[in-house]
Amino acid sequence: MHTDTERCVRAVQSKDARFDGWFFTAVLTTRIYCRPSCPVVPPKVRNMTFYPSAAACQQAGFRACKRCRPDTSPGSPEWNVRADSVARAMRLIRDGVVDREGIPGLAARLGYSARQIERQLLAELGAGPLALARAQRAQTARLLIETTTLPLGEVAFAAGFSSVRTFNETVREVFALAPGELRTRAARGPLAPATPGVIALRLPYRAPLNPSNLFGHLAATAVPGIEEWRDGAYRRTLTLPYGHGIVALTPQPGHIACRLSLTDPRDLTQAISRCRWLLDLDADPVAVDDRLRTDPLLTPLVHAGPGRRVPRTVNGAEFAVRAVLGQQVSTAAARTHAARLVTAHGVPVDDPEGGLTHLFPTSQALAELDPESLALPRTRRTTLTTLVAALADGTLRLGTDTDWQRARAELCALPGFGPWTVEVIAMRALGDPDAFLPTDLGIRRAAERLGLPATPAALTARAADWRPWRAYAVQYLWTVDDHPINHLPT
Repeated sequence: MHTDTERCVRAVQSKDARFDGWFFTAVLTTRIYCRPSCPVVPPKVRNMTFYPSAAACQQAGFRACKRCRPDTSPGSPEWNVRADSVARAMRLIRDGVVDREGIPGLAARLGYSARQIERQLLAELGAGPLALARAQRAQTARLLIETTTLPLGEVAFAAGFSSVRTFNETVREVFALAPGELRTRAARGPLAPATPGVIALRLPYRAPLNPSNLFGHLAATAVPGIEEWRDGAYRRTLTLPYGHGIVALTPQPGHIACRLSLTDPRDLTQAISRCRWLLDLDADPVAVDDRLRTDPLLTPLVHAGPGRRVPRTVNGAEFAVRAVLGQQVSTAAARTHAARLVTAHGVPVDDPEGGLTHLFPTSQALAELDPESLALPRTRRTTLTTLVAALADGTLRLGTDTDWQRARAELCALPGFGPWTVEVIAMRALGDPDAFLPTDLGIRRAAERLGLPATPAALTARAADWRPWRAYAVQYLWTVDDHPINHLPT
């Protein structure tokens, strides 16, 4: 979008927050870059230039605006809609892969050479993987500086910097303030959280956001021990590269309140990335709803509760296991089966609030279980053990960087995987916005009540008009049935 100057200028002059994260405005006279909704008086058009990423702005010598904080705007929804190498690379960089594995690790995951990845990212985003990762490290550093009392030296390494000197230079260059000045400036604002070891932050999103189906789904399907709904917040445990964490996510007007407790602060970047992915916070709800409103049968559903998101997962392998456990059983039965696995094979954790007890078992741990110990039909035991074996040995990968169509083919090749299981994994674990569930019981009931075609083939053909947002259409169709997933718990 950054190449459409006229459209960008209109967005800046109208301070349209819908375009935050789509592009960034750099002001040639002040050498500052902003988000489109920046509250200051818009600069003259001749002084504006536009970039596709904060990293490209920083690489061109611009610093972040202190008013609108463009480095904290929602991520571009483009990376969640596309499945090409650039989009997959952006999801991996957002997940901290470059910091942990370097550019060779990024390239290996994508199946390209490091030079190819560098060339593709430069062509589309104006910055290579190192610059994009550096911009993310700067944002993580800012969060740690402003929301914790960690010594600045520890902040540097927790944010992914290789040295304190590089940390200091980057913060000064990006924010035009030294790290100590950033902390002093933040101290004049809201009080820091009183709980030691807890990082409190706000997760931005594009309005509107309807929390009822999003948090209602997560709460209704929560597995005891790893998830719970408490005091208006969805809480769960997280398995992270350097340790584990516990997160509490609370819907608030204009943002999601996030409280993170981490055993290692180096996991902050990935914890935030997983929370945003879980809640689908980088979606463009206006584009989704505008498309679905073109169907007169969906229009009343969209008008009744616009801004529905697709509830996802923090771990693709975990969700695949839970999807198999949920085959042809009720939500309550699926929770019971999963809770047994968690108790028997999950890693115990300490929760100061007492509600969470374990991490979800790893694929390696589940691969060693005795199939006869599973209270499941024999065919489903075979499905589950085959799945976890493929996940454990790496022949099947289900992550944010996974190619959607390849993953579908690999899942279909496993015994016991039908269209419903494959598509629900594509929708919630892989994040395919066009995944569709024509055989789902809730969808069939909605189709009957709305006058949509009854057979899966006919309904799929009818749903072609909803592409590429059929996963969001599923969320609206589910609201036709009075199910707990559609309501915030009381």
